[in-house]
Amino acid sequence: MTTRTGNRRRLLVAVTLLCAVAVATAGVLLFRHYQREWQTTYLHVQEGWRASQVYEAADRALSVPEGTTEKAAKRAGRKGKLELPAAAKGNPEGYLYPSTYVVRPETSPTSLVKSMVKKARTRHTTAGVPDYDTLVVASVIQAEANTPQDMAKVSRVIQNRLKRDMPLQMDSTINYALNRSTLNTSHADTRLDSPYNTYRHKGLPPSPIGNPGPDAIKAAQRPTPGDWLYFVTVKPGDTRFTDDYEQHKKWVEEFNQEQGNGT
Repeated sequence: MTTRTGNRRRLLVAVTLLCAVAVATAGVLLFRHYQREWQTTYLHVQEGWRASQVYEAADRALSVPEGTTEKAAKRAGRKGKLELPAAAKGNPEGYLYPSTYVVRPETSPTSLVKSMVKKARTRHTTAGVPDYDTLVVASVIQAEANTPQDMAKVSRVIQNRLKRDMPLQMDSTINYALNRSTLNTSHADTRLDSPYNTYRHKGLPPSPIGNPGPDAIKAAQRPTPGDWLYFVTVKPGDTRFTDDYEQHKKWVEEFNQEQGNGT
């Protein structure tokens, strides 16, 4: 009887110890889980953001020194680790897909950029993007228009100008070259010596000028039928299209008046 009682006590102690160890282990694992969640942040890449804007936001999300993500992206691009098309020449502009990305403690600048490019490739394939030029056009559309309806019309303007061998004359491409965002383009700006100056150089700019979203990508592939060659956004929500240059000049004057009035 005494022996049996001793065995039971030892068994009870062993079971108690095992339970204590299990509870402690579960507590540690649970703590690590919540600690990992506490350290998780999110990077929101907006439609139309330039690579420079994405890199700046990524640096903040990753809590790394300014310029770290840009250096990592360029290095990965040069080494072919981003699996970009040959036409991109290692430049991920246009492939940093607008979305929300989870940033965990183990996330590195390179892995974050790779996840953006991977998502872009998947979404572009699903959308049926046929080539690099389509992505370039989509990026210009994204920068020039705010609604799906206007995007499809801007797409038609681009196609019409290309067919007529006219320079695109898109202010957004000059803004990209100057790394700025403004509604006002001066005559001096149009003389800028840059391959992105579509006032001086015919055809498309050499790369996307931002990272377009699905509406702009769709518009690049499905332009609205029309003869338009010119457009101007006179004021927010009021973008006008025409094939008549004289009419266009009148609308540009209206735009200038709106800007002068501070509206």
